[in-house]
Amino acid sequence: MPVHLRDSVIPKHEQLRTILLRKCSKELQHGDLMTSERKLMQDYGVSRITVREAIGQLVNEGYLVRVRGKGTFVAHRPVQSRLHLASFTEEMRAQGHTPTTVVLLQEEAEAPTATAKALRIAPGTGAYHVKRLRLADGEPVSVDDGWFNTELLPGLVDFDLSGSIYRATADRYGMPIDRAEQTVSADGANSEIATLLGVKKGAPVMHFDRVSFSGPNPVEHTHSWYRSDRYQLQMEVQGQGRAQRNV
Repeated sequence: MPVHLRDSVIPKHEQLRTILLRKCSKELQHGDLMTSERKLMQDYGVSRITVREAIGQLVNEGYLVRVRGKGTFVAHRPVQSRLHLASFTEEMRAQGHTPTTVVLLQEEAEAPTATAKALRIAPGTGAYHVKRLRLADGEPVSVDDGWFNTELLPGLVDFDLSGSIYRATADRYGMPIDRAEQTVSADGANSEIATLLGVKKGAPVMHFDRVSFSGPNPVEHTHSWYRSDRYQLQMEVQGQGRAQRNV
């Protein structure tokens, strides 16, 4: 039962923000309508300015979204990734999301020319081809289209690949992924990617082209497409001592 907020060292808008954040995280689902400003004013005995300040903070932080003429709704909570080497499964669990995977394809086929070069295998050589749709909290986040070295990972496609392949390479083959070379670029979703991710054709997506290594050996070459509205990259940028300058 809502109670009127009291004066304290914590400003009322911060108290209300905490209450509304709890509602977003624990009580409501994404897409649900947030309580109206008038109702919040009545329930918590605060001014419209206080309510708008609290809601404005949550909008800026990505927890709520305003829709003109309709109200304020709980937003999709974006998945965030720091630029470090971790499997999708491990990364989602670490952030409190529930990861799931739909395996769309797992087979042995002739590797594309670029993949053969990346995996350092002869042109025309076979490789394991695994395509998967990755979800967080039941919502599509990415499509991974990966190729794996058959000599280093014999029989990989005979296993259930709906979990972490990185864990499988480490536990089953003694080939932990410890390094990767990756390029990130902006792209427009083609028809297949758009359908899988639930966006319109041409919608902006982040494209990852990654070659992963175990020691000196290239194990994986994967193209991934991420929904740009549900996935954010975080990175730490450091200067180079005295060479650093403001630009």
